[in-house]
Amino acid sequence: MVMNEAVIVAGGKVAGGKRVLLSVLDQSPVPEGSTPAQALANSIDLAKHVERLGYHRYWMSEHHAMDLLACTAPEVLLARIGAETSRIRIGSGGIMLPHYSAYKVAEVFRTLYALYPGRVDLGIGRAPGGGPLEANALRKDRRQRPLDDFEDQIAELLSFLNRDFPAEHPFSQLTVSPYMPGVPEVWMLGSSMWSAEAAAQFGLPYAFAHFFSPVHTRAAIEHYTESFRASQHAAKPRKSVAVGVLCAATEQEAELLMASPRLLTRRIRSGDRRPVPRPEEALRELQRQGPVPMEEGEWPRYFYGTPERVHEQLAAFAGALDLDEVIAVTIVHDHAARVRSYDLLAGAADASRSDVSRLATAR
Repeated sequence: MVMNEAVIVAGGKVAGGKRVLLSVLDQSPVPEGSTPAQALANSIDLAKHVERLGYHRYWMSEHHAMDLLACTAPEVLLARIGAETSRIRIGSGGIMLPHYSAYKVAEVFRTLYALYPGRVDLGIGRAPGGGPLEANALRKDRRQRPLDDFEDQIAELLSFLNRDFPAEHPFSQLTVSPYMPGVPEVWMLGSSMWSAEAAAQFGLPYAFAHFFSPVHTRAAIEHYTESFRASQHAAKPRKSVAVGVLCAATEQEAELLMASPRLLTRRIRSGDRRPVPRPEEALRELQRQGPVPMEEGEWPRYFYGTPERVHEQLAAFAGALDLDEVIAVTIVHDHAARVRSYDLLAGAADASRSDVSRLATAR
């Protein structure tokens, strides 16, 4: 049975509440004792499941040379996920554009759009999706240092997708096939003030990676909002934040499951990219390592606990930043627990919306 569209009713700056869309970012985490192939199969399963729950969009990330994350080519997995779903928006969260030709990226996402018209997103990022060695391996020309021409790449990509190069530009003669009416929705992704400024100047929707770096979340979202220039891509600022989310039936279960992402954060900081540890093993390792360093930022990377508590925290978070969308990122060892977390969050969101509707009717 398909639920209503999954939304949070956020308070905060928005008088009377605001409907905030719920979406998913999947990094195809590889559980310890499993395989990358199974992680990709888990992603397909999760996409089908969250579509039934009413989530708005499903994005796949791009990472390289990691035992921890299996998806190195989101565009390939999106082709399969699109065929397995029918309503949910699908897209990249994101394509690391400096590695690629803007023309080729436009062709790939035009192909996806032809297959799944009206529901394809192209999230683009500047980060390498790995370390310097992987970035070097992805480069075609290694004879000189790469140019930092990301802004030029963005402009070129948008012109290819929209067929609006100036008449005198040589690329105005090119067609990006397969061409059809409409265009993939382009989003700027990032975790810095630079990405907020770029999104504002190009007039693009913006998704901030709070789960990756929570320090500049408020500053980036507010700068984007205040500096936004309307464009053919967006008439007004469209703001989403990707945040870690973990729901469980009890606070005790949530606390145990959180041991895995907590340990991953510590491991990644030291260059350790092993698969997702089992929570009991992660808890023992964390205890051996001593106290977890305090996180920087106004909000934690992960909101976790019972679904009611998590929904309340997300609603306050979304309201404080006047968000249009919250993108939930969930990494735990057990795939069933990950699916259940999204189940519980959607259920809490649906219950909250019903309560608000009843109050409005009573008034």
